[in-house]
Amino acid sequence: MGTTAFQKIHTKIEHITKATCSLRAEGVGYEEMASVDGRLAQVVKIEGDLITLQIFSGTEGISTDAEVIFLGHAPKLTVGEELSGRFFNAYGEPIDGGPEVDGKEIEIGGPSVNPVRREQPSELIATGIAGIDLNNTLVTGQKIPFFADPDQPFNQVMAMVALRAKADKIVLGGMGLTNDDYLFFKNVFENAGALDRITSFVNTTDDPPVERLLVPDMALTAAEYFAVEENKNVLVLLTDMTLYADALSIVSNRMDQIPSKDSMPGSLYSDLARLYEKAVQFPEGGSITIIAVTTLSGGDITHAIPDNTGYITEGQLFLRRDTDIGKVIIDPFRSLSRLKQLVIGKKTREDHPQVMNASIRLYADAANAKTKLENGFDLTDYDERTIKFAKNYSEKLLAIDINIDIDEMTNTAWDLLNSHFSVSEIGIKAELVEKYGNRNGN
Repeated sequence: MGTTAFQKIHTKIEHITKATCSLRAEGVGYEEMASVDGRLAQVVKIEGDLITLQIFSGTEGISTDAEVIFLGHAPKLTVGEELSGRFFNAYGEPIDGGPEVDGKEIEIGGPSVNPVRREQPSELIATGIAGIDLNNTLVTGQKIPFFADPDQPFNQVMAMVALRAKADKIVLGGMGLTNDDYLFFKNVFENAGALDRITSFVNTTDDPPVERLLVPDMALTAAEYFAVEENKNVLVLLTDMTLYADALSIVSNRMDQIPSKDSMPGSLYSDLARLYEKAVQFPEGGSITIIAVTTLSGGDITHAIPDNTGYITEGQLFLRRDTDIGKVIIDPFRSLSRLKQLVIGKKTREDHPQVMNASIRLYADAANAKTKLENGFDLTDYDERTIKFAKNYSEKLLAIDINIDIDEMTNTAWDLLNSHFSVSEIGIKAELVEKYGNRNGN
């Protein structure tokens, strides 16, 4: 719906809650933007001519005779090459002191790509983090969450991925960031000289929580512009989707909707799937890959947010602190990329799959050996070697601060395997051992 020259002003609000208000109006569209007493709002419910508006900054101080003006369009983002290197708020307005973006306006929150226009993901997207690239390799067009406890450095990991990832464009969507986290991202990107390929949309803890609902759509609309119009491979980083879901819950509860599991709205699955399904590989070459942080409440993976996320996405990545080395690692047991088989051994070296499998098998043997030790059983020589291997493997490959390319990761894994085990214990095909495993004459 287009904006008319003379907009009708409504001044009779029938019902007000902490986040919404309701009034009678005609010719209004779902998700249409409105101004309520000068505050931005959005249509979230239509029952006949009864319209419910979600007011982003809250309803405190709004009276029943406040002026309501429907703007005739859904939220929009101005897109163009000038998006690169910029920081915006949840409304797509610059917050970095720079000028407004000159380009065309696009409504956010559009439908996901028709399946007939999708191509099966087949291109590797390297993150530079060994715990991901070696064991849980990602593919362009994939959607995958980072499950982490709130006290883990997930935003630092997101920043590392943004700087190291082999993608044409990076789009960051930050929801509920502290000011320290916002400044951290800004300073890291500026100091690394990487701003020219990164676009950021940020909602901080100082902003109204409901505004978080706009951030993923803003980020994904920018990503769609780069992927479709410029055929770029775009990596979208969203943090923290738990705070996004909490904002959904706030609006749902204040609209007196019956809550579902863990006080989440019954539409949680659809709300999350609508965003994650924007991940796509286009036949023309552009792609959108999504990595999204989901923080866990007390490590509870069965909570409604991670539970629904797991059904939608193509795997998951877990952060865990390894007490043996005192660093945060990508947990090799709980992490999984369901699409890695599309690229490992095809877009990477032929020995990659077997090196990965052998390393994780021996790492698992180390976990069993630690259990034996904790229960007072004697360790064999093999047990002791697996424990030493696991510590070295965590330190040199699983820790999040390791930044090397995939071939070097594979070579490092070979070095660790050869230094702790015999060829028969490693269990890799003889021709691969001969070709790749004897670099040092072992």
